[in-house]
Order: sequence, then C-alpha cells, then structure tokens
Amino acid sequence: MSVIHIVTPENDYLYRDEMEQAYRLRHQVFVEEMGWTELAKPDGREIDPFDNEHAVHMLYIEHGEVFGYQRLLPSTRPHLLSEVMPELCEVERPVGAHIWEWTRFCVARSRRERGRAVCPITNLLLSAAVEWGLECGISKLIIETNPTWVLRMIQLHFSPTPLGLCRTIDGQEIIAVVALFDSRTLSRLREMRGTRKTVRNVSFETPALLAA
Repeated sequence: MSVIHIVTPENDYLYRDEMEQAYRLRHQVFVEEMGWTELAKPDGREIDPFDNEHAVHMLYIEHGEVFGYQRLLPSTRPHLLSEVMPELCEVERPVGAHIWEWTRFCVARSRRERGRAVCPITNLLLSAAVEWGLECGISKLIIETNPTWVLRMIQLHFSPTPLGLCRTIDGQEIIAVVALFDSRTLSRLREMRGTRKTVRNVSFETPALLAA
C-alpha cells in the first residue's frame, strides 16, 4: 500500500535526505520545466522563506526516492497569497485556523500519467491533504493554480470559489481560489482510487504547530 509521508518540525530529522530530494524535485518542475527562473538556485534546490517551522510537507516516496510533493501553510501566518501574489485576491483575503494554503504541488515527470482526471500520485497527495485536514479541523485550501484545475477540483468534489480574476504571472495563467472540502471530497478520491484505506504514513501525529 502506497502512503504519503507527512513531515513537520516534530519529525523532520527522520526525513533529511527525502526533503533534499523534494527541494530538488521542486527545482526540476518549477524552474527547469515551468521556467520560473526567479526561483532558480545554484545548488538546484528550490527553497523559499515559507519552508519554515510552520510548513507541513507531504512526500510520496518509493524505495527511498521522492516522486511527489506538496506543501501546506497556515493562512494565519505569511504565505504566498499574502506576501508574493496578493494581486490575485480581489476580495477580503481568507484567513483562519481552518484555512491553509496548498502550494508547490509537483509530481516527477517520469511518474505522470496522461488520460486520467488525476494521476495516481496526485490522488494520493490530494487524499493525504484532505485526510490530514479533516483530522486537524481544516476545511478550506487556498490554491493558486492554472484555471484548468478549477474544473478538475469540482470533479474531485472540492468546492472552489475564485478570489479574483486570472492574471499572467511569469508567462503562466494563474487564478487564486479558496476550495472547500469535506468527507464527500475524501469519498470521491477514495472511489477513484478503488480503496478506502488511509494514504498517510502510520507514524503521523497531529503537529503541535496547529495549536500555535
């Protein structure tokens, strides 16, 4: 059974090599593939100021190799929408303990599958975010994404609400949404995966940072 490993300040010492791989995967996808050259680093690791003690990282690992990644940031602290792309939000910015930002999602090129609504690794990562969110009292995700992903979210039983109009950033069309999710979202993802088993690693514990 494939699982998603959740990395927090409480257990990051167990994932030092895997997090190095994750930062390199981010560089490969966002800098080398997507051309976000302002994120380029000489060491080939894409790291930003939000990779701090408040971030929650989720990794898809096979045989010690990281093939998928996503990061979650609390909306009550600085995050991409508040600090880097505030122009994407034309309404009152959503803030609250139940709202986190979903960012830096990526899957290794060799493991992407075409012809599906979402590839298996994408499903696992999204399922982990929803499982974790429901357990931690989180019900909404802030997402900055290509507009084509909005329809995909609806198909996956998220309920996205645009925060503003699309804008072109670094040659990419980007829209910010806040996406509501609940148990129906998790059921839909499990239905597509063909199993109701949890996707998170069993060593996961609700991080103390959520109470901060």
